[in-house]
This record gives sequence, structure tokens and C-alpha cells, in this order.
Amino acid sequence: MAQTEQDGYEKRLGEFAGREAAPPRPGPDPVNVPMIRHWVEAMGDRNPVYLDEEAARRTGRAGIVAPASMMQAWTMRGYAAATAGQDDGSGLGELIALLAEGGYTSVVATDSEFAFHRELTVGDHVGVREIIESISPEKKTALGAGRFVTTERTYLDQHGETVAVQRWRMLWFRPARTPPGGREPAALRPRPAVNRDNAFWFEAAREHRLVIQRCDGCGALRHPPGPCCPRCGSYGWDTAEASGRGRVYSYVVSHHPRHPAFEPPYVVALVELEEGTRLVTNLVGVAPEEVEIDMPVALEWLDPDPELSLPVFRPVTA
Repeated sequence: MAQTEQDGYEKRLGEFAGREAAPPRPGPDPVNVPMIRHWVEAMGDRNPVYLDEEAARRTGRAGIVAPASMMQAWTMRGYAAATAGQDDGSGLGELIALLAEGGYTSVVATDSEFAFHRELTVGDHVGVREIIESISPEKKTALGAGRFVTTERTYLDQHGETVAVQRWRMLWFRPARTPPGGREPAALRPRPAVNRDNAFWFEAAREHRLVIQRCDGCGALRHPPGPCCPRCGSYGWDTAEASGRGRVYSYVVSHHPRHPAFEPPYVVALVELEEGTRLVTNLVGVAPEEVEIDMPVALEWLDPDPELSLPVFRPVTA
């Protein structure tokens, strides 16, 4: 791209900063107990304030509250609405088209930062307003040359009061090209989003140690890592080392979207460790059609490149 063209392209991208990403929209359903129940069961969150009225009142709350981590779920439109193909004239849609013009056609989420203003109670009806905050200059990343697009989502209740603010960042990058008649070049696996809450876990993984965060107040184990115990509210914690044994709790076989670091199809599994926590991981040494729920598995370590070590699991054979 000539310099004049490049300057014009940068200017067009810059004009999106501050624009509305999508029209304000209410969530499809109010906060309700059935959805909360599905969420906490899937997450293994046993905090009684999410399902037990009396337990919630004993903490000073008016009644059942929704987990803070569900905030975005209340505004999701569902598969049918999301794939209906209706053009809402959103600024984000225009920006995606402009990014594609520059060759940035692949995307991966990199960061999500939440500030919660209050807990949601049953009957609240949440809507969301999203603004495009910034588009970065082109950066060189492990996935290729790309731009970080940051948006700010403001979650509002039925009275128009802010209940949470989320800063959401995605990397739009140029996918690797396959040489004519050749194989796709080797690519690095996507980098995990490491933050202050989970850095200890990835540091242990680099030493080939699978650890689980443990509350030093009540002894409860939890994963993914977080700053506060969901059972007793304590901020103190240490770690326990996992045995490396577990069972397949659930799984999917992934065919799409394609990524040069992965050879489809591959198995993404939710493994329940012997200690009781669950871990999203890959299964190796097994064909996708041979995977079964409750299949016993054992830990192995995958070192895809010098900077990354990840736990994977292999079926236990008799």
C-alpha cells in the first residue's frame, strides 16, 4: 500500500473512535432463576445466594442475585437472531468491513475487563450500549500483523441505570497465507490471556505442574483462578498440586473456524479432575469418534513452542 493510501486508510480507521458500535438493545429476557441455575451448574458454582432465597437474605440481600460473571449473557440475542443477517447499520459492522479491506480478516478475543456497579436481582432487565473506544496502529503479534480494537460496553437496567461497564478488546489480524501447492506454514498457538489473577497458574504450567487455587479460609478448590472465594468470600489463597487424573465431563469436536496452529478436527474437552475442579483442555491420543463422557484420562504436557506449556489429557488404557 502506497504511503498516501496508507495515510488515508489510517485516517478512515481513526474516524471510528468514539462511534457507536451497535444500537442500544435490551436483552431478550429478564434476569431469571432457570438461567441462573443452568449457569451455576455448568460452572460448578455452589454459592447459595444464587438459588436460595433464605440464604441470600441472610447475607443482607433482598433475595436471589445473579452471578456477576453472567452480565454479558443477559444481553446475548441467541443463535437465531445473531445469524438472521439483518443489517442494523452498526458502526462495528462498518469497521469490520474496513478491517477486511486492509486484510485483517481473522479475529481472536484478547481481554475483557469488567467494573460492576451493583448485583442483578431476579426481574431486572438488562440492556447494553457499546462504543468503539480505539483502534490500535498495526502490531506484530504471534498470530501475525494485526490491530487491537477496543470497545466499551455499558450495561443498563430497566431504569437506565448503569449496572456494569466492560472494556472488550479483540485482535483483528492477517491470516497466514498458504504457498501455492504447499502446506500451511507452522503457526504459534494463540497466546493465553494472562492477568494478575491467573499468572501463577501459567507460571506453574511452565514448570509442568498442574496446580489448583485453594481458599485458605474454607479450603475450597476453584478453577478458573479468581481473586475471591465464591464459597466464603475470602481473598486469601494458596495452591494444591493436582494428581493429573480425571474424567471427561463434556467435550466438543472442533472443525471450524480454521487456525493454522491446529489440525482439525480436534477435541476440546471439559475434564473433571480427581480433586473436583474442571479444566478446559485438549484430548490427545484418541480419535474424535472414540471419545466418551466419563472416559478416564491422565495428564500430559504440551510444549508447542519455547514460551508456552499447556496441560492436555490422554485416555487411560488398561
